[in-house]
Amino acid sequence: MSHMMSVIVAFATCVAAALLSGCRPESEHAAPPPPMVTVSRPVQQTVTDYAEFTGTTEAVESVEIRARVEGFLEAVHFQAGAIVEQGDLLFTIDPQPLRAVLDRTEAQLEHRQAELRLSEHDYHRIKGIYESQAASEFEWVKAQSDFESAQAAVREAQAAVDEAALNLGYTQIHAPISGQISRTLVDPGNLVGAGEYTLLTTIVSTDPVYAYFNASERDLLEYLETHPEKRRQTDMQEPEPLYLGLANEQGYAHEGRIDWGDNRVDPDTGTIQIRGVFPNPDDMLLPGLFVRLRAPIDTRENALLTPNRALGADQGGRYLLIVNAENVVEKRYVQIGALVDVMRVIEQGLAADDSVIVRGVQRAREGMTVSPIPEGEPAPTEPGIQSASPEAESSE
Repeated sequence: MSHMMSVIVAFATCVAAALLSGCRPESEHAAPPPPMVTVSRPVQQTVTDYAEFTGTTEAVESVEIRARVEGFLEAVHFQAGAIVEQGDLLFTIDPQPLRAVLDRTEAQLEHRQAELRLSEHDYHRIKGIYESQAASEFEWVKAQSDFESAQAAVREAQAAVDEAALNLGYTQIHAPISGQISRTLVDPGNLVGAGEYTLLTTIVSTDPVYAYFNASERDLLEYLETHPEKRRQTDMQEPEPLYLGLANEQGYAHEGRIDWGDNRVDPDTGTIQIRGVFPNPDDMLLPGLFVRLRAPIDTRENALLTPNRALGADQGGRYLLIVNAENVVEKRYVQIGALVDVMRVIEQGLAADDSVIVRGVQRAREGMTVSPIPEGEPAPTEPGIQSASPEAESSE
């Protein structure tokens, strides 16, 4: 019996030893390797700072076509919305009544001219008699007065003829400028010009066009601070460029120039009105459009830029994840500037030698140790380095 107990005790000792050997550290799971992230240094380059505004377009020339004489509208000589040239015939008002007025005034002029010839004859006749002392002074003064009155009557009649001819000319209405014409507001057969200058249509020029916008007092002061030579400039010898974008366009596809700025800041709004002029050969810029405008303010050298995708945001503001010398992630709050293509200007909070995480941002956390890979270098394939798939990299 004692021999059997010895066997049992020996077996139990072996089982316990086997169980204890299974809990040794040699079988514990190894810690995961640090995640791989792609880092890059900030790009240093010259950038232009822009101020952005909203505004509206207006025609350089805009004319209201009105009836300047009374009469019945006889004909319309254009298609609504057409492009017309300066001098094109647009409307005809019935000319017969005004032609009759011209005939009457011309007849009156001829009558006055006949009276003038008779008065002139009497004037020279009395003058000779008076000089020979055969006529009284009264007769001489009366002859002078009649002659001068006849001259004045001829001038008055001539003015009436000129006015009648001018009014007759107003029965044919021509385009005063070239541009796009609107629709006719009065149909033929209607009386126009009775008691008022009836509005018939409008014409606006199409190329170039103006864009008006309001700049804030702060934008104005910053511009004058960086361009002191503009403070006393009285002409646009070197006009500043201006860029325009439409509501259905990305970016600012149209380039123009600033050609006018008001001479005072509106104290009620704290803004100053500025105007730009833009070429419009394809007639894309119609008057009255809402537009986005961008004007260059200053040019800076050695500005720091990082990919815009590297930026994060939380309640503290915009930040970048930086890998320090110990490969530990730091969160760095930064002040951002303008967007240049896909790069973002960093105004404050970033140094030129910082390593910014540009890919793998979602796998990095503040205080975490990572395995940084410089952008453009191939990812390591040694075991123990956690790498992301190309699909994951491209999605970040």
